[in-house]
Amino acid sequence: MSAELLPEGKNLAVSATTTPIELEPVDAADTVSGLPRQGIAELGTMGTADVGIWELREGIVTDTEVDELFVVLSGGARIEFLDNENNVIDGPVEVAQGDVMRLVGGSRTRWTVENHIRKVYIASE
Repeated sequence: MSAELLPEGKNLAVSATTTPIELEPVDAADTVSGLPRQGIAELGTMGTADVGIWELREGIVTDTEVDELFVVLSGGARIEFLDNENNVIDGPVEVAQGDVMRLVGGSRTRWTVENHIRKVYIASE
C-alpha cells in the first residue's frame, strides 16, 4: 500500500493527470480479454470514504463495484452492467474525459478500455 498523497489535516495539491501510477496486470480471474494493467494512487480519506486516482489500460475486465462517485480525467471506457438490480441505465455506458458517474456497490460490471481510462474516485465499502 502506498502513502497517501493528500493526508487528512494537510492543505496540499497534486496533479491528478500527471501523478505517476504503477501499473500491474489485472488478476486473470477478472480479465476477459487482452493484457489489461491497472493501478491506484491513494490520495487519502474523507470521513469513511477512500479517495484516489485509478488507471486501467488496454483490455476488458470485470469487477464487483463498491459505492463510488468518479470523474474521468482522461481516456474513456465502455461500462456494461452484468446485473440489472441497481441499474437504471438501459444498455452500456460510454464515459470519457469530464464525465461524472455514480456506481452502486454490488453491481457487476464489464469495463472495455481501448487505450486507457484515468479517474479520480471517492468510494466506500
